[in-house]
Amino acid sequence: MTGETIQAMIRRLRKARGWSQDRLAEKLNEVARDHPTLGLNASLGRQDVYRWEAAKRKPREWLPVLATALGVPREELEAATAVEEVTAPSEPRTVDDFLPPGDPFAPLVDAPGRRIGQSTVVHLANRVHGLRLADDVVYGRDLIGRARRDLRSAMDLYRTTSHTEAAGRELLRAIAELAQIVGWVASDAGEYAEAEKVYRLGLSAAQKAGDGTLAGQLLGTLAYQVANQGDPREAVDMAAAAVDAAGPDAPPRARALFLDRVAWAHTRADRPQEAIRALGQAHEALADERGADEPDWTYWVSVEELEVMDARVYTELHRPLRAVPLLSRVLDRYNTTHARELALYLSWLAVAYADANEPEEAAATAERMLALSTGGASERTADRARVVLESLQPFRKVPEVAALLGAYPAP
Repeated sequence: MTGETIQAMIRRLRKARGWSQDRLAEKLNEVARDHPTLGLNASLGRQDVYRWEAAKRKPREWLPVLATALGVPREELEAATAVEEVTAPSEPRTVDDFLPPGDPFAPLVDAPGRRIGQSTVVHLANRVHGLRLADDVVYGRDLIGRARRDLRSAMDLYRTTSHTEAAGRELLRAIAELAQIVGWVASDAGEYAEAEKVYRLGLSAAQKAGDGTLAGQLLGTLAYQVANQGDPREAVDMAAAAVDAAGPDAPPRARALFLDRVAWAHTRADRPQEAIRALGQAHEALADERGADEPDWTYWVSVEELEVMDARVYTELHRPLRAVPLLSRVLDRYNTTHARELALYLSWLAVAYADANEPEEAAATAERMLALSTGGASERTADRARVVLESLQPFRKVPEVAALLGAYPAP
């Protein structure tokens, strides 16, 4: 087809064969393995095909494999890559785009074992919330072992027992919440690949349970990790899909949380206006007075926490005059027993002071932040410590800064 772009051609040929994006990725991997001389790593996934079809990437080295799999001359694909991409918006992504393939919740045996009732479900829900609260004071590598064990036990409970349909949904919700916690703890320990895998498992559980708000929580948390450790543009898609999954009638605190993650993803993608707009929408959502029942996992979402995100966005956008007052006000009354969060928030304040050309205040705040180190258990605080120390380098001749850098040399 003359004038057809490569993304349109791949999409058209894939759909003509009735293949999903997952299926096309599988076929391409098969062809690549059959032709090792091409030197391609046969580990494509649905996300790679999506990026091609959404014009986020071009499949340059994969053209000969695509030609074989799709049954089209390579020359046609090469011609399509030269066609100027149209600027029409791509289709919005949904939660389904981020689910893992297959059904990880299929029974382990043909005939499930003992039957469980509501008391077992309630006990598991209590364990989940206890683990969630533990993360406020125990971090990363110090908590990951227990978190993994609880998730494995919950999965085994679902797959090896029989239960009513209602109890099954509650078990799936518990598994999804556990997966969110395990993913969060794994990410805090710097285990990002494991975290992503577990987040997607939890997303699948939430979808199977029919809980769109919980699905939004899983996908939004993954979006937060991707914004910090991966492609922020991908994170924007994820965060937006999380908001859509929850819907406009989601409980106010949950919706506010999801919109805050949209704001952060836009910030990391260098889209300041979109980020600031999402911050405003988050505050509007939290002010909603419909009185909808909030899920337990939103217990920590408050006006103060939204203001912290406001300040983080403003710091990242190099607007310290907005960031400093917000963070100072929140930190004056912050719960000091939550040492990791306090250290993280102080790190943003230190960077904001440095941006504001206040090196003495930046050094004092950084010293307080570094003293709250969690002993290496949290990779988040370690990352932020490196950022803070780097922000102070231009002021190393200032005595207070020189003393701090001497005590805490940059890694």
